[in-house]
Amino acid sequence: MSAKHPIIAITGSSGAGTSTVMRSFANIFRREGVKAAIVEGDSFHAYDRAAMKRKMAEEEAKGNRHFSHFGPEANLFGELENLFKTYSESGRGRIRHYVHNEEEAQRYGVPPGCFTEWEDLPEETDLLFYEGLHGAVVTDKHNIAQYPDLLVGVVPVINLEWIQKLWRDRKERGYSTEAVTDTILRRMPDYVNYIVPQFSRTHVNFQRVPVVDTSNPFIARDIPTPDESFVVIRFANPKGIDFPYLLSMIHDSFMSRPNTIVIPGGKMELAMQLIFTPFIWRFMERRKRALANG
Repeated sequence: MSAKHPIIAITGSSGAGTSTVMRSFANIFRREGVKAAIVEGDSFHAYDRAAMKRKMAEEEAKGNRHFSHFGPEANLFGELENLFKTYSESGRGRIRHYVHNEEEAQRYGVPPGCFTEWEDLPEETDLLFYEGLHGAVVTDKHNIAQYPDLLVGVVPVINLEWIQKLWRDRKERGYSTEAVTDTILRRMPDYVNYIVPQFSRTHVNFQRVPVVDTSNPFIARDIPTPDESFVVIRFANPKGIDFPYLLSMIHDSFMSRPNTIVIPGGKMELAMQLIFTPFIWRFMERRKRALANG
């Protein structure tokens, strides 16, 4: 953790809804005049799209049917850990971008499914903001979770997570239900071993819970709407969290445990604004004092 160069990491699996959190923080940064260095978790995959397909085929030929983006062999954990360490010490680091689609390809001049070249982070940023799969990963070789000043987990109940992934991959990427199901099954060991443990290391977790039947996610015709959901927000350390204020500002919310508030799904972004804006204030004030003291 660093007073001069704070790090915020949003972690959640594919289809979890981390983009909602990212949008909320972007609004806070814009409103508060915070210059953030944005880091995309996908850019720390070890293989581009074509190379990943080849690697998966090679591993399957060896009898390994569970090689996935969720595990350490398919990611550059060392480079991500070094980025967090270097940024926390100096505010510097190197990143690249993974190009997802044609729109991004036009922006970066690189074909979809490929990486841009490594480049230095912008200078004079106020904080680093990471969004991806592995912001709180700990393995026998790497401890990425030790560096962020704020770790946020986004983890819908599992059937909802699968529905969101199925819907996105079929609608936006043209995959069949069978192909997405195969991906879910292939990733399951790495999901259990590397994704799930992160949520016991986060400072705040957001878990969306639908109140409609999602018992068979593979035949779901649509994603449950925010108004068909509750969001469970758990704080690892509730000290300093003004729960009475949150309850008064978010109608129909309630406390389910001393460190947990439950809110209507449609109020998730409002809750993020109310919860995380004070965090940003504290980070920026602490940074200002640290820089003034040399």
